[in-house]
Amino acid sequence: MSSNDDRSKHVENPRPLRALTATRGARVAALTVAAALAGSALFGAGQATADNSGRSGAEPPVTDRDIPNIDKVKEQIADYYGDIETPDGEHYASPKSDYAKQVRGIAASAQRDLKKALAKASEGESEDGGGRHGKKPAVVFDVDDTTLLTYNFEQQIGYDFDEKAQDEYLRTTDMDAVFGMKKLVNWAHEKGITVFFLTGRAEHQRDWSVRNLENVGYEAPVDRKHFFLKNKENPPPYLECGADCTTVEYKSGTRKHIESQGYRILGNFGDQFSDLKGGHAERKYKMPNPMYFLP
Repeated sequence: MSSNDDRSKHVENPRPLRALTATRGARVAALTVAAALAGSALFGAGQATADNSGRSGAEPPVTDRDIPNIDKVKEQIADYYGDIETPDGEHYASPKSDYAKQVRGIAASAQRDLKKALAKASEGESEDGGGRHGKKPAVVFDVDDTTLLTYNFEQQIGYDFDEKAQDEYLRTTDMDAVFGMKKLVNWAHEKGITVFFLTGRAEHQRDWSVRNLENVGYEAPVDRKHFFLKNKENPPPYLECGADCTTVEYKSGTRKHIESQGYRILGNFGDQFSDLKGGHAERKYKMPNPMYFLP
């Protein structure tokens, strides 16, 4: 299997894609957010970044000039990902794109942070000076557009999400790893940091998702102890909100559950701010995603 970071030959030698998106409840397309192409960035605990939800909290548009043209925004998104279209109509993000550079930079910065955290732990220290001795180091990763890239699927559906289309895509196709993230996850796993995957995908999509993560080269375990998917039919007892959890409640509640098992979550990675809110992680890393917004 070729490296995810060496993708420049797709036009000349196209191959089948692998799988994409997630079960995304109330999904809101963020196509009106041209500024989000560069606005989503890495941040640590207590450090803020601009929201990529458009004019949220601002005054409504007064004229058409206040609203970015959707077709132009789509063109900007394609440029940001360095769109590579194969003869059979599949779309890839270029490994030389600004998107690839940005996510690789986030992964590299996170690895430096994790190295420092491990070094402090080995010296018997914690970042706040106490209270975390003996806890097992862990990291939590979202799936869609954090560890697996949905770009081709979004191109196929025209950013208009459909659950049936998603199921068919995930069942038949694997999506590629996000640039730099496979290296980070595998490094963390090799260093003894327990890796957890936490996604909004539905429980019935588990087998397809496990297949995808394994096929693209993620080496951390993706069994039920390490891979959490949303189960509305039989929600776990540790989620007080049950089947009615918001994204923030579901993800923060699951991280709280992970901590209750004796883990210290050194880093939490997600492409949506709702992946990162609610605490239960020492550092938060926002992955860029101008394609859609999930509250």
